[in-house]
Amino acid sequence: MANTASQIKRNRQNSKRHARNLAVRSEMKTRIKKAEAAAAAGDAAAAEEALRAAQARIDSSVAKGVLHPRTAARRKSRLTRRVRDQLG
Repeated sequence: MANTASQIKRNRQNSKRHARNLAVRSEMKTRIKKAEAAAAAGDAAAAEEALRAAQARIDSSVAKGVLHPRTAARRKSRLTRRVRDQLG
C-alpha cells in the first residue's frame, strides 16, 4: 500500500492510463477482427473498408503510445496479407 502522496498520485495516474490503454487496445482488436471477418465472407468492398479502419486504429494506437511503431508495422503487414490472401 502506498504511503506517500506522490505514490498515491502515481497509482491514480497508472489506473487511468491503464483503463485508457485497455479501451484503445480493445477497439483495435475489434477492428482487426471485423476486417478478417469481412475478408472471410468474401465481400471485397467491405473488407477494404474494414482494413483501412483497422490500419487507422493501429496507427492511432502508436500515436497514443499503446503500441510500439514496429509492432504496429508488423500487425498491419500481417493483417493486410491475411485479408489479401482470403480475397484471393
